[in-house]
Amino acid sequence: MFSNSAMSLTSPSLLSSPLPSRGALVFKKPSASSLAVSTARRGVRVVAEAAAVSSPASSVSAQRTQPSAAEVARTVVELAPSGTLSVVGADGWPLGVGARFVADAAGAPALCLATAAVTVPDARASFHVEFRQSGARTPQCTFLGALTKPSDKYMLKKLSTRWETKFGEEIDEDRLYLISVERILHMEDFNEGRVWVVPSEYSDAEPDPLRNFAERVVEEMNSEHAEDVHRIYNIYAESDFQALDVKMIWVDRLGFDLHVHSEEGIFAVRIPFSRQVSDQKAVKSSFNMMAHHAWEVDKSYATPEFEKVQFLKKVT
Repeated sequence: MFSNSAMSLTSPSLLSSPLPSRGALVFKKPSASSLAVSTARRGVRVVAEAAAVSSPASSVSAQRTQPSAAEVARTVVELAPSGTLSVVGADGWPLGVGARFVADAAGAPALCLATAAVTVPDARASFHVEFRQSGARTPQCTFLGALTKPSDKYMLKKLSTRWETKFGEEIDEDRLYLISVERILHMEDFNEGRVWVVPSEYSDAEPDPLRNFAERVVEEMNSEHAEDVHRIYNIYAESDFQALDVKMIWVDRLGFDLHVHSEEGIFAVRIPFSRQVSDQKAVKSSFNMMAHHAWEVDKSYATPEFEKVQFLKKVT
């Protein structure tokens, strides 16, 4: 995966920077004291879901290592093309219909409904949205609020522009409805616990800046740089079992999520970046540096310059 050419951040290959030749490396073995520290760290603590959520020690450092529930919800709403609107009809029966949507500036869903028969002016409604990540995890959120008809011409123009950008077509403004959000329920995945998100925190949050190319990065890492993904896991995380396979699930500005397959089951682990990234160039640079350092540590040319992740959460 590493070439002998100079690093090119514009290269289509994500990890295109070269490793130095052996002659250029400083052959420095870990000292006895550093080996003792490394040995003392061994013995991964594999925790169940409830323990992982409740334990404040699950973060590898005092700094923030993953997006908040509000930020994840904002990202899901930006990426998902459709959701399910549920209302209680005049006959008392709950009715769920699929609808495409865009989000307004505050993240509130604006739906295009094929028929007005499913709408009741200012009626209570819920709108469920989910986005499947790498076929392995499905973060989702449900909005509770009133279904309203936007009348402000400036708002309608902005929503129409967003619709055309997202779907490549014009929208019939007469079929456009807005959810006036009162409550938001967020779930990281189907088997995860539920978290109520404060509406003001949701509207103030920003969707992840990597969202529009995160899936491409993950696909390339898993298909073209699987060995490096596996090595990064081995070096940046502690475990007392053998990883049979390691897959990247998602990447965001603060780090990336892996699923580790072993004989004991599948475990989720979060590897943080050393600093936030905001664009594709920074993502490439961060992965290059991590892969390079992991290679050096793996070959005993260097000692780890980070605190290893010691908490893995069992998925299945």
